[in-house]
Formats: sequence, C-alpha cells, structure tokens
Amino acid sequence: MSSIQNKQLWFFSLLLMSIGLADAQEVCFTPLPGPNLENSLLDGQIRVKSEDSEINQDTFAQFKGKVEIDSSQVKIKADEALLNRQTQTLKATGNVSFQDSNITVSSENVQLNRISNELLIEDSLYQLNNVQGHGKAQKIALGQKNGINLIESSFTTCPVDDEVWRIQASNIEIAPNQSRGIIKHARFYIRDVPVLYLPYFSFPINDERQSGILYPSIASNSSTGISLEQPIYWNMAPNYDLTFSPRLMSDRGVQLKTEFRYLSEKHAGQANIEYLVDDLELSDDTERYFYRFVHSGQIGKNWRVTADINGLSDDNYIVDLGSDYYNRADTHLYKTLGISYFSQSLDVTAQFRDFEVLGDHADSYRALPEIRLNYLTPVGLGAEFQINSELAYFENRDIDYPTATRFHIAPTLRYPYKNQWSEFLAEATAMHTRYIQENIENTNLDKNISRTLGQVKVYGSLAFERPASWFGSAATQTFEPKVQYLYTSFENQNNIGLYDTTRLFKDSAGLFRGQEFTGLDRISDNNQITVGITSRFVDNNNNQERFKLSLGQIFYLRDNQVDDASKEDDKSALAAELDWQIGSKWYVHTQAQVSTITDKVERSSLSLEYQLAQNKIMQINHRYVRDLSSEEINQVGITASWPLTKNWQWVGRWYHDIKLSRTVESYAGLQYESCCWTVSFVAQRNLSNRFDDNGAQSTNEFESGFNVYFTTRNLLREGLFGYRRPYLLN
Repeated sequence: MSSIQNKQLWFFSLLLMSIGLADAQEVCFTPLPGPNLENSLLDGQIRVKSEDSEINQDTFAQFKGKVEIDSSQVKIKADEALLNRQTQTLKATGNVSFQDSNITVSSENVQLNRISNELLIEDSLYQLNNVQGHGKAQKIALGQKNGINLIESSFTTCPVDDEVWRIQASNIEIAPNQSRGIIKHARFYIRDVPVLYLPYFSFPINDERQSGILYPSIASNSSTGISLEQPIYWNMAPNYDLTFSPRLMSDRGVQLKTEFRYLSEKHAGQANIEYLVDDLELSDDTERYFYRFVHSGQIGKNWRVTADINGLSDDNYIVDLGSDYYNRADTHLYKTLGISYFSQSLDVTAQFRDFEVLGDHADSYRALPEIRLNYLTPVGLGAEFQINSELAYFENRDIDYPTATRFHIAPTLRYPYKNQWSEFLAEATAMHTRYIQENIENTNLDKNISRTLGQVKVYGSLAFERPASWFGSAATQTFEPKVQYLYTSFENQNNIGLYDTTRLFKDSAGLFRGQEFTGLDRISDNNQITVGITSRFVDNNNNQERFKLSLGQIFYLRDNQVDDASKEDDKSALAAELDWQIGSKWYVHTQAQVSTITDKVERSSLSLEYQLAQNKIMQINHRYVRDLSSEEINQVGITASWPLTKNWQWVGRWYHDIKLSRTVESYAGLQYESCCWTVSFVAQRNLSNRFDDNGAQSTNEFESGFNVYFTTRNLLREGLFGYRRPYLLN
C-alpha cells in the first residue's frame, strides 16, 4: 500500500501548505501522533484478531467483534470484516478506523482490493497525523492507476469544535506521476458563510516549486490610494524562476513588478525591474522605473565575483511607490561590481563603485575602478608583517569636479600578544600615498602630490576579576582597564581633494580606532593617549552578564595641524556606555558623549524596556545630537505590544520630535490570531520625506495609510522605526 500512502501524504500535507497556515499550528494546535505500526509482519502479510470468526479455506473468512487487521503499514479496526479469498478483497464495516503513518480515518465502510491495490472509504471523517488538518469526505478512492479521488470533501486546519473556515470541493483528483492536483467546484467558507467560489484550480502535490498565483497584497495610503498587488509565479526551471506582480493603484495607475532569480552550484543572483508607464498623479506623462541586480558567485577555488547595481527614474520613486529594498530615508543607492581573490595570507579585491544620489545632495565620487591588496605573514618571535595597499580612480558626475588617481601603500610591522587576562599590541606603520589630480583649475589642489606619514601605536589592556554580590546573588565583577598611545606624523593635506572621506563620530568603541576619517584623503596627525575602563557583573548561577559600564576619553598631547581634524579642546568628550538587566523583566541601554570642558551632552541615546513575555513589551527610546549638519536632533519614542485577549494583540508606536514639537511617526496595529487564521489591521502616519523640484527634502508633508493583512505579520517591526532590542549582553 505504499503508493496509496504516498498519495495521501502529497495531498494532505501540501494542501495545508497551500493555504499558508503552518505558523499557526506551532502556537495552539497539537496534531494527533501517528499510530504505533511496529510489528513483525512482512510486506504483503496480514494478521487478523477478532472475538469470533468463520473461515472457509477456499472462499472467505469472516470476522466479528473487535476486529483488528494489521499489516506492516496499516492498522484497521472494525465491528466486522469479510475477506474474500477468490477476489482478494477485504470489506470492513461498523465503526471502522483506518490508520497509517499519515492519516486516521473514521468510517462505516472500508473496501480494499489487494489485486488492484485500490482502497475505497465511504462517509468518512479524517484527521491528519503529525500535521494540522482534518475534514469530511463522502467518498475517498485511492488506487495505483487513478491516484486519489475525493468526492464531496472538506478540509480545515481549525480545531474540530471551532471551524472558523473550511474548503469544500465536489471533486479532488491527484493523478499518478503528476506534480499538481486538480480541485473542481471549490467553495471557501467563513463559518458557514460561503465567501469564494472557484470552478477549477490546481495545487502542488510535492515539494517542487510550481507555477501559479501567489497571495495578493492589499493596502491603502495617501500616496498611492488603494493598492492591489497580485504576484504570479513562473517556475521556469529547477534553478531559476520569475515572478510577475501587476500592481493596481487607484491614484497612480498600473505598475508591473518583476523578480527573476537564478541559482547554480557556484552562482546565485536576482534581478528586479519595476515599471509604471504613466503616473496619474503627475501632470505630465511620466514613466517611472526601478531596477536592481544582485549577484554572488565563485570562480575557481579562491576567486569570487559580486554585483549590487540599483537605479531608479527619479528622487521620489521610493517615497511615492515604496520599495522592498530601500527605506524612504535613504539618500544613496549602490552600484558596485567587484571581483575578489582570497588566500591564507593574501586577499585582492577589484571593484567599480558608484552611487545613485537622491535629492539635493552633493554627487558622490565613484571609484572606477578601486583595487585593494592586503598581505599578512608571520616573521618570527610572534611578530607579523602586513601590507595594505590600494589603487583607485575617482570621478564625479559633475564634469566640473576634479578627478583623481590615488595609490596608497602602508607596510606595518606589529607584535600582538593575547592571553586570558591581558592583551598587548605594538605596531609601526609607514603610509605613502600618491595622487594625480585632473580638472583642478580654479582650485587649490595640486596635480601631483606625494604624502608619506609614519604612525606608531601601542595598546594594552588587563582584565581583573573578584567575587562579588549582585542583588543577593553570587556574581563575578570585572575591572578591565585599557590604554593606547598613538602618534601620527603631519603633512599639509589641503591640496588634496575629498573623494571618499568624511569625519567619523567617536563613541566608546571608536575612541581606540586611531583614525578620525573614512577613506584616505585625510589622515589626521596624532599625539594622544586614549584611556578606557570597563566593568561587568556576571551572574554565577547562569553565567549571564547583568551589568556593563564602559568609559573612555582621548587626551591630546598636541594640537592637530590637519585643518579638517582641528579641535578646540585638549581632550575629547567623555564617552560612556551602560547596559543593565534590572531583574528579569527590565533592560536599560544608554550611551553618551559629554564634553568635560563645557559639561554639556554632545550625543546621547537611551533605551528602557520592560518585557514580561515575547509579546508583552514596552520600550521608551530617546536620542539627542547637539550638532548634526548644523541641526539639533532631540527625539523620543514609545513602542508597546500587549495582548488584549487570548487571540487579540495590540501594537503601537509613537515618535515625537521635541525640538520641532511634532510627531514624526504614529503607528498602530491590531492583530487577531487563532489556531487557523490571522488578520492584521494597521494604521500609520509618518513624514513623507518627499523631494521638491529643486531636490530639497520636505520636512512638513505627512503620509497616512491603512492596511489589512490576512497572513502573520511582525507588527513590532513594521513602519519607519521598527522595534529593536535595546542592547545585547554577552
């Protein structure tokens, strides 16, 4: 009976998958375990037990009273059973129970033909074993020739006593050696109310990907109006597929979204194209588009090739139409193409790096190409020799901007040492950079420049431990001081353009970075000592970190001579970071940078969270920046998630700009989740961040939206300010 059982498994398990309710079964449904079919019977053998039997050796065997029929794969119980030896048929009647590893069926009449291996079950109730799902069937016919045929059957994943929804069909057919089954005259019911009728559709009956219609997405907001997106999946081959997603927007028209994916043994990638032929919201006949290509592959043993190429028609595309890959606050889209070589001591990377800049921002320089070579080898006595080098050509979309070819090489000799309680590092580096700059008329830049700098760094840290008490529990307290001396020589760099360089922020971890800029166009001169301390309390009962405090500060022994790195004080702001698990429910994470000259906070952030359970969360966030591009940032946010009843959950979020006295995002979601279905209602209002004709981003326009989802959503992570845990200890 193995072929019959396989067809049962195909149908029931994949019908369950096709309605997308697998997540719910893990929450509140306990499926029936499969029966214990272990016995000593061989394939083809049958063992029968009963209270009474009548056997005619050549014609029939009749059994009555608590009949049990066992084979190596099936268990049948009934009031009576008749085995016809001439026709090789078995008929069980009266309170029949049929069980195999996949399904349990209750019926009044089961007939089995052992010659044709056909099974007929009438007026049955079935329950899947080990997975969620049950239903009724007027007739279930299974056979090697015709496959499986269910007549006037139903199916649901809801509990037996609470069928919120069910599917009923006049006929379900699964033919042998076919990848799809056929359902005729299907009706979808909510409670006992029919809500959908399909005269014909097919569904997958194995784990192969199948072409077909996927779940639609329905939304409504002030930018697109009512939006209906219907994905259509095309399984072109086992290793590549295509999804078409027509999207109808009441305010903007019809958009086509496509996604092509491919996979081979050594390569994988995805290509997306989105196209709107005519945006009804705009006055002119404006076509709008977005494209994306991502690839990662291996060439040979040590070579890899990567690509991440994105582009769009206009600055407001993401703001107006949304994106699955970018946020409305993003200002750059990447365009990179690279090839890399890796070995134990050598790695080489060559890439073309460009950006799609959104809004009124200075165009970024693109590196066409950028080649990096890094080499590391031991030289004896625990020392290492390392070479970092780079060759890059920079150009700007604005033809009036300078261009540059830059070559950089930095050989380093270092001595690292580390054990369980200490760490030491001494290194000396020579940094040589050469520039050839073009298109420099009317600038203070020089065409040919060579810059050679020396750098010495000495770093050391210790870790002390002592027994302690943490609110009455045995704990271990650590004291971890660390200190670093850094010296970098000076050369005037005002005649070098800024091609990939910006100023870095100093947090508690960045104090020991030793560089104040990204890129290589500015290397600050240094003569400084950095001091930091960290203390932790570790609970001995579960080896869990309960408290961590880190403090750090840089003391400048000499004023910087590089103009872009100049400072007014002889020491940096005091950087502090605190993580604290208060009891088992409260969590605190905060970090701050405080000027020890003015005693003013320069930057700070705070997260305070109360988590009673996975879905019982309340979190307060605050962030402050005194000067960010001449703007002060002062915002507070509250995120909460709380169950209202057994099935209803509420999620809300509110972010307020204290400086501007206005709400920047408000978000509320209400979700109903039962054992067999889920619906979510989400309302949201946030800044639109739309660009005007001059490229300036609006800070006064808001967008509102309302969505209804019929699948499980993580409402905590929806919206602009998605929920994040406030810290991560250990």
